[in-house]
Amino acid sequence: MNEFITTRDVHLYYGSKEALRGVNLDFPDKGVHALIGPSGCGKSTYLRCLNRMNDLIENVKITGSFKINGEDIYGPKTDTVELRKKVGMVFQQPNPFPFSIYENVTYGLKLSGIKDKQLLDERVEMSLKQAAVWDEVKDDLNKSALALSGGQQQRVCIARVLAVRPQVILLDEPTSALDPVSSNLIEDMLLTLKEQYTIIIVTHNMQQASRISDTTSFFLNGELIETNETKHIFLNPEKQETNDYLSGRFG
Repeated sequence: MNEFITTRDVHLYYGSKEALRGVNLDFPDKGVHALIGPSGCGKSTYLRCLNRMNDLIENVKITGSFKINGEDIYGPKTDTVELRKKVGMVFQQPNPFPFSIYENVTYGLKLSGIKDKQLLDERVEMSLKQAAVWDEVKDDLNKSALALSGGQQQRVCIARVLAVRPQVILLDEPTSALDPVSSNLIEDMLLTLKEQYTIIIVTHNMQQASRISDTTSFFLNGELIETNETKHIFLNPEKQETNDYLSGRFG
């Protein structure tokens, strides 16, 4: 299988505390890939390595190799602003900027120097449609994004990521703060987006992982215990720890 993202011997330290212990994990191009495991197991820390969000935390040391489409993302020539356009991130709590819906979605495009109104309008419509929120907001794009419901805010945040045409979308528990209807909308949307994007999602919701992901990776105590096709992980895990976690014995 041709791997789009390859990570090798990843160690991460917060000060003297080792949070990731030699993780080797690859992701193919396109599809939805779930990271599961109990709280504090390292899955969100690992996810943030993929767009260098951990660089923003003091006293963090990261070793190992990270390549996306063959490019060393921790190399000296890597521009982190450009990297984060290619590798977009959606957080657990919706975090729209205190601007209009339109200004939220065009934010990254304008940062890139795009001023063409027609192109901006087209990208806003396409991104909001991809994020399954266009029909709800199309008549009120000048409304503050902060006035939307939590589920709508999260979908506008996803549209903001999609507008800059990323290659990879990272989602850190994107539905954990949302109601079931909003969660279902986002799950359905991810299933349509996976034909175009490599999507990596951290989730505590085992049903969600089994419903939407193609592959699943189980983390425990900073280590990758196993990774495989999702149906294999859930129906026939190879490791006892995975079986114990999925059957609710801990976590």
